[in-house]
Amino acid sequence: MTTLATLASSDVATKLGAGDIRLIDIRDADEFAREHIEGAISLPLSTWRSETPGFKGDLPTVFMCRSGMRTESNRKQLALHAANDTHMLEGGLDAWKKQGLPTIIDAKAPIEIIRQVHITAGSLILAGAVLATLVHPGFLGLSAFVGAGLLFAGVSGFCGMAHLLRAMPWNKAEAASSV
Repeated sequence: MTTLATLASSDVATKLGAGDIRLIDIRDADEFAREHIEGAISLPLSTWRSETPGFKGDLPTVFMCRSGMRTESNRKQLALHAANDTHMLEGGLDAWKKQGLPTIIDAKAPIEIIRQVHITAGSLILAGAVLATLVHPGFLGLSAFVGAGLLFAGVSGFCGMAHLLRAMPWNKAEAASSV
């Protein structure tokens, strides 16, 4: 099995600029649309199936995510689909930006779905607590309902709020196309 060594941002930038690597961004399409590295290919890990073809070819592959944690935690799955000369971008997009390397930002793209979930859930829980304090204790049920939904999402991997938010008009923009 292939193991994935890490590469520093500066090394990836040099190799990407020279056309010596294929950079695969495994974040979801909404994250990629908001900000990505020029030349990166969007291939969201969430869309992979066991039959996903390997990344064979003439170029070494470097996988990346936002912080490096998603890439690291999926190291075994990535290695199953990788060719021999395959790496991970150390520290992900965050480390890339800390080095002052450029990204393509689309400020008009909706914020990432997971951040929308955090904002919505947090707002509903806070509203339930405030209303329970100021109006009627029964509003604690709102906070409990949202908390239970978050617990279910964490345990099952299914987040109904994320699905609902994806259907909202501001998230209907065309998904980011792969480069």
